Amino acid sequence: LPDAVALRCLARVPFYLYPKLELVSRSWRAAIHGSFATDEVWSYDPIMRRWAQRASMVLPRAMFACCVSKGKIIVAGGFTSCRKSISQAEMYDPEKDVWIPIPDLHRTHNSACSGLVIGGKVHVLHKGLSTVQVLDHIGSGWTVEDYGWLQGPMAVVQGALYVMSHGLIVKQEKEVSKVVISASEFRRRIGFAMTGLRDEIYVIGGVIGPDRFNWDIKPMSDVDILTVGGNRPTWRQAASMTKCRGTIFGCTQLRI
Repeated sequence: LPDAVALRCLARVPFYLYPKLELVSRSWRAAIHGSFATDEVWSYDPIMRRWAQRASMVLPRAMFACCVSKGKIIVAGGFTSCRKSISQAEMYDPEKDVWIPIPDLHRTHNSACSGLVIGGKVHVLHKGLSTVQVLDHIGSGWTVEDYGWLQGPMAVVQGALYVMSHGLIVKQEKEVSKVVISASEFRRRIGFAMTGLRDEIYVIGGVIGPDRFNWDIKPMSDVDILTVGGNRPTWRQAASMTKCRGTIFGCTQLRI
């Protein structure tokens, strides 16, 4: 398997099975024993086209939630290098170049988590759980809500949450969900980035995974755009990526 696909396979396997997975191959053993959590932080200057190292996080972590709220970077959850779940959260002030601890999450889980900002509030979601942990004000700490949100890639567009689930794009509003449009062409596409920009959803890269009839793995450079701001949501294809293809590990907006 290509490295990107193998890493996604490893990410879906419970940690207690890792000792057995070490026997598969040398590369899998190296991946399992390799560096996992990190506290390193880097910033990119788009004008000078240079990376610079910034203050390290208080706690090394991996597979954690990370988002921007009110000019600060919030990170929460994740795993230590020993694959133990983390409840601690912290906040970065880019002007002072300093990280400070903030209230811990109420719950942890043995799965990766992600972060979204909706309505000015930070939302932390663990894969496989219906509960969401919400941070409104640092002083008040986190609250736990069970919105019953669908599982799948998510994007926030103009303050609204959209989820790709079971071949559909669904607009999620607390406990209510509304089907927006079909996304059946993405059923076999995995490892892509999904992000919101203006009134559009971008689906970027990924791979076409194998199925029982076709074992080929096809890295993708495609960029598909869904406009959700109008009365009739429509898909269109944008120019493909020129130098990159395959699994996307992270995606964010950069404003110059």
